[in-house]
Amino acid sequence: MNDLSELLQYSFNQRALLAALIIGLVNGYFSGYVVLRKAALFTGALANTMFPGIIVGFILFGVSTLSAFIGSLFVSLLLGLTAVGIATHTRIDKDAALAIFWTFAFAGGLLLHDQLHLHVQIQDYLFGNILGLSNADLWFILGSAAVVLSLLTALYRPIQLFIFEPNIAQSQRIPTDLVNYTLMALLVLTMVTSIQAVGVILSLSLLVAPGATVYLWVDSPRKLLWGGAFLGAATAVSAILLSNLLNWRTGATIVCLLGLIFSFSCLISPRYGLLASWLIKRRKRA
Repeated sequence: MNDLSELLQYSFNQRALLAALIIGLVNGYFSGYVVLRKAALFTGALANTMFPGIIVGFILFGVSTLSAFIGSLFVSLLLGLTAVGIATHTRIDKDAALAIFWTFAFAGGLLLHDQLHLHVQIQDYLFGNILGLSNADLWFILGSAAVVLSLLTALYRPIQLFIFEPNIAQSQRIPTDLVNYTLMALLVLTMVTSIQAVGVILSLSLLVAPGATVYLWVDSPRKLLWGGAFLGAATAVSAILLSNLLNWRTGATIVCLLGLIFSFSCLISPRYGLLASWLIKRRKRA
């Protein structure tokens, strides 16, 4: 406890804990929509578009965390919305379109990074470095999270109809294309907030694992969303403390904790777990 109280005295740890709480909350909430839409692979491809965006941000605005945020937000939005537009108006699905775009952009980002000789610790953006947050970074994360959660809460009913009953949504004159594009934009904004926590490569876990874990325990969409938010926030904060005490990588610690909780839930969930499924099959055989 003395070690823990000493850690909390440092301002960078205080910023990291607050950022982890916000990032875990907003990513965990959105993970419910990712699970409901079965969009984990698309989300993973979209997450990888943040890397070339970071390089573009450095080129245009100089090397800084804010430049990384702005560049990744712009490029990910551009490629994600383009992929959705192609899927809407052609026979190519959005997963295929985005797979082509993100690999092209990722390769281009690598070439730009090598040719321009950018003097930057790129691994901090690939794997996260939440302890390096400044006050300005924290305000950006807080503002982004407020926008995402406010819009998702306000659009709860149209989004639910769009996901579960698209025909009814259209009959009620809900602009389903606009809802789809809005969800895409909010997904990108959510991903950008997690760059400092887990980086580009590990960000997919925060956007899938909380929702997937809670999905094994509840059937209500509202409980899924807020349960994912609680789990994401609690896990991220716990990982900050644990990684400080054990001198582990923070981003990797967050992802490993989420993976362990998900694996445990897969095993013991009373309705949808592996053990429950085995017991049901055994009773039927008996």
